[in-house]
Amino acid sequence: MELPATKLRIGLVIFPLILLTIAPIIYLFLGYPLYYSTSTYKHLSNSSSSAISSPSPLPSRYNHSSSSSSSDYYKTSSSEDSEPSLYDNEYDDTYHDPKSLSLHNNDHLSISSLNVDHQETPKKEHRRKKRKRNCDIFSGEWIPNPEAPYYTNTTCKAIHEHQNCMKFGRPDLGFMKWRWKPKECDLPLFDPYEFLEIVRGKRMAFVGDSVSRNHVQSLICLLSRVEHPEDDSQQDFNFQRWKYKTYNFTIATFWTTHLVRAEETETGPAGPNSFYNLYLDEPDPTWASQIVEFDYIIISSGQWFFRPLFLFDKQKRIGCLYCYIPGVRNVGAHFAYRRALRTTFKTILGLETFKGEVFLRTFAPSHFEDGEWDKGGNCLKTRPYRSNETELEGMNLETHSIQLDEFRIAKRDKNKNNGLNLRLLDVTQVMLLRPDGHPSRFGHRPEEKVVLYNDCVHWCLPGPIDSWNDFLLDMLKNRDLTRLK
Repeated sequence: MELPATKLRIGLVIFPLILLTIAPIIYLFLGYPLYYSTSTYKHLSNSSSSAISSPSPLPSRYNHSSSSSSSDYYKTSSSEDSEPSLYDNEYDDTYHDPKSLSLHNNDHLSISSLNVDHQETPKKEHRRKKRKRNCDIFSGEWIPNPEAPYYTNTTCKAIHEHQNCMKFGRPDLGFMKWRWKPKECDLPLFDPYEFLEIVRGKRMAFVGDSVSRNHVQSLICLLSRVEHPEDDSQQDFNFQRWKYKTYNFTIATFWTTHLVRAEETETGPAGPNSFYNLYLDEPDPTWASQIVEFDYIIISSGQWFFRPLFLFDKQKRIGCLYCYIPGVRNVGAHFAYRRALRTTFKTILGLETFKGEVFLRTFAPSHFEDGEWDKGGNCLKTRPYRSNETELEGMNLETHSIQLDEFRIAKRDKNKNNGLNLRLLDVTQVMLLRPDGHPSRFGHRPEEKVVLYNDCVHWCLPGPIDSWNDFLLDMLKNRDLTRLK
């Protein structure tokens, strides 16, 4: 009776031994040829030979300072599985489509143009591009740059007197000798030759208030190392045009206090505290009627929204700011600012024939201390903050958040104009760290009897605002990557 059970036990021992013996033979006849098929073997041999004989070069970078080492380059690379961010050109605040990151969106870029080894597959090239997106050039620190400045108030005549800090005796000049360094990569300094080649035959418009004009003057001064433009402004200081004839390139400024239509009223005191009527659903016609002819538009605004306002929608008054009139609803400044930005984007997106690039340059915080701008506030610091020494808060935080919100909405709605490209020039955190860069009282001669407040809003030239053109050039060079190298 025990014989069948004994045979069963012997079979349970022998059968696995037989399987272990014949398994390698089955693999040799079936698995090995399938794994090393002809096409796979060819791919492996090509990859290994290219790795041995011709290692892929690292991407070269134009930089006025020392070049980055190979270890620095690999530090800029982070996980390729990172989510697309706000700065990504394919950003949508409701859905991230993996297809939007595929190589076909950049099919006009050749492998050679990126200094990538020609034997690399498109998949490897794609991964390298995704890693570049993960460097946020607007997150970093200010580091010393002893080579700066690259122009002075004697080599550039475009500097407005109120920002000419060197001329009017600012005693400390260290504020000029810093440059912005992103945490995960490098930001090349502005190259005027490269910039003018990129914009050859183009037109660029700056739409905003006097801080926008401050930005334009910085750009003209940086370009003065190559060419001085001809003024084609028709004697209108608020709507100026400059022509670079060698490059057939035009810069224009459209001065607008609020981006939407605004009218100064006779209500209240005259001067900086006078009231404005703000028509929140109507763009300012001074820029809206002409902007379609430009290839690049840089829009910005902010400071004027914190002054007394009457707010209108569809020609009906809907509220005010600082009016305190019975029966009129007192609303916050940020309500008006949000509506104005939305109207601005809606106007640009509605231009069927405009197929250019639009940059939203974010809010640059002021740095008044020991009082408000009209109550003795001043800005006397002589060095930048470190990023861990201050943070966005209060009015600055809310203003910046609104800009990001409205930019997201515009990005989502841009399919109404498929040829238009929206970009975010996010300088808010960058400039928060520069309380030392304002003119303060050095915007006029001490003996001059002028009624001017300490200026902690605009920026000395040369000065920190020059970095905005480092960002602008880098974004123009990388039209398909809003987060850059």
